[in-house]
Amino acid sequence: MPHSRWISRSTLLVAGAFAAAALTACGTTDNPTPTGSSGSTTSAPGATTGATGTGTQKPTPTVSNAAATALCDAIRPELSNFRVQGPTLGRVGLNLIVHPWGLQHSIDVLGNKAVVDQVTSKSCPDVRQQAIEALSTPDLASVIVGL
Repeated sequence: MPHSRWISRSTLLVAGAFAAAALTACGTTDNPTPTGSSGSTTSAPGATTGATGTGTQKPTPTVSNAAATALCDAIRPELSNFRVQGPTLGRVGLNLIVHPWGLQHSIDVLGNKAVVDQVTSKSCPDVRQQAIEALSTPDLASVIVGL
């Protein structure tokens, strides 16, 4: 039945749009210290923030191997769809993969779009390269948008 596949894809697109809207509604603050805090803040022993320099750079999130594998496994089967649909629809498709992945693994994808390139470069460079070619983009970070 050819129409049932289209219905499930359109449902997925709507669900993804709502997820992306919810993600953008949950903004983050640039100041991790609560207002009114006068004392120093300490981290747990061995914890690192990942931020360096002047503090204007967002900390690089720690992505587990399982989360990295999940992202690669989610993008891999969609590569042929990206090629068939073309860059415009393919970019929407990538966003519908990346945003829910970020929510599921507590990764702020909008705050640090480069995390997608970092993860895919390390875990599945072949998938990353194929996605870049199919989406006609210099990197995956430039494709990620918020609603």
